[in-house]
Amino acid sequence: MRVGLCIFSGFKIYPGHGKTAVKADGKAYTFIHKKAERSFNMKRNPREVTWTILYRRKNKKGQDEEMVKKRARRTHKFQRAIVGASLSDIMAKRNMKPEVRKAQREQAINGRTGSDWARVSVRRAAKEKNRAAKQAKAKASAQTKTKAPKQKMKVPKAKTMPKQAPRVGGKR
Repeated sequence: MRVGLCIFSGFKIYPGHGKTAVKADGKAYTFIHKKAERSFNMKRNPREVTWTILYRRKNKKGQDEEMVKKRARRTHKFQRAIVGASLSDIMAKRNMKPEVRKAQREQAINGRTGSDWARVSVRRAAKEKNRAAKQAKAKASAQTKTKAPKQKMKVPKAKTMPKQAPRVGGKR
């Protein structure tokens, strides 16, 4: 038994049912019923006609019985090494006890030698010196750029015109 498909609706056409239309160019179109044939002839889009199979597929109607939804894959966390620290270093620091980590931090802060502090203080002094020089320079340039008094432009006086008689007539 040969079962066909309706060209418009997508329904199965069993033997002895439906209608086949052959156009002048030789293409054969099979329709399940007149409603499908008329809709095809009116050039309706089967994806927009609610009762067709194509519409139901496009809008995911009635698929919950046929197909169980796939489970969402769980995301896996990956640990990667950062530039300057290998993965083993990162894991060692993570697994370190908080007391040990705190002691290391204190040691790093207090471990600076006198020469380190001297270097830092020299840099700070140089920065302050540069900042003061910039401020003095800005002040000096502000004083030299005093605004020149604005000159008033001479405005010519309006000429007095003899008064004309009022116009008579329509709009203009």
